[in-house]
Amino acid sequence: MDVTVTLLSSLIIFSITSTGSGLSLNYYDQKCPNAESIVANAVKDAMMKDQTVPAALLRLHFHDCFIRGCDASVLLNSVGKNSAEKDGPPNVSLHAFYVIDNAKQEVESKCPGVVSCADILALSARDAVVLSGGPTWDVPKGRKDGRTSKASETVQLPAPTFNISQLQQSFSQRGLSMEDLVALSGGHTLGFSHCSSFENRIHNFNSTTDIDPSMHPSFASSLESICPIHKKVKNAGTTMDPSSTTFDNTYYKLILQKKSLFSSDQALLTSPNTKDLISKFASSQEAFFKAFVNSMIKMSSITGGQEVRKDCRVVN
Repeated sequence: MDVTVTLLSSLIIFSITSTGSGLSLNYYDQKCPNAESIVANAVKDAMMKDQTVPAALLRLHFHDCFIRGCDASVLLNSVGKNSAEKDGPPNVSLHAFYVIDNAKQEVESKCPGVVSCADILALSARDAVVLSGGPTWDVPKGRKDGRTSKASETVQLPAPTFNISQLQQSFSQRGLSMEDLVALSGGHTLGFSHCSSFENRIHNFNSTTDIDPSMHPSFASSLESICPIHKKVKNAGTTMDPSSTTFDNTYYKLILQKKSLFSSDQALLTSPNTKDLISKFASSQEAFFKAFVNSMIKMSSITGGQEVRKDCRVVN
């Protein structure tokens, strides 16, 4: 894949010349020319009312693509005895589904039966990044929506407790490299985490120590006060980084300062290859943005799915 970088004032624009996935950049040009602007407006409207929306949309897209490919299976509701992906343990904190519903409703009123929910999800993830100050890129389109969604399959999602070999395996099974792993982990620059995702590092870390020795002591203390061991506070947690609504390279700087939240973040320092990339992205936001765009296009081109749903929450 060839990526061209153009700098326009502070907006970095990436354009690709080939995707090799059966998707195309001009997929809706004839059939639904306003699709992208409709999605962007839905994201913008929601974000103005709720600053957590961009992080939520980016996470929805990741969690979709990692199970059965980017087929919008994460949007399907549970039906009868079948518990869907959105009700699987790693996904119960997913939100902002309504943003996709709003975009879909608007798109359907203009071009019924044309734009897939999977494409709306991919576009909204890009828009979320752009509206948070990150790079923009052309999203290849033409994904189809899947008809299967199983909560049991969410065990395949990479967990915040993973070590480097577990992370590498999870990504390589999906055709993603170690560079993709480091670049896509940079999505942790946005959003909020509940205590349950990092408690393993501050309480009973192992048989000899309570606190993960790879975590900065003062950072560990601040997390302990947010997540006390004996007193569970509903929805307690902390922002992923201090600039949690801005898409930037702060995440990588924090890893180098031993102030990242998840074991899986800190694990990126345990292999020479990924450690070098952390340093590179910490020192150059432009290098991070370029790599992130490359990896997002690659991840969002993992396809599955058979149809274009009329309603993103139910199969046709």
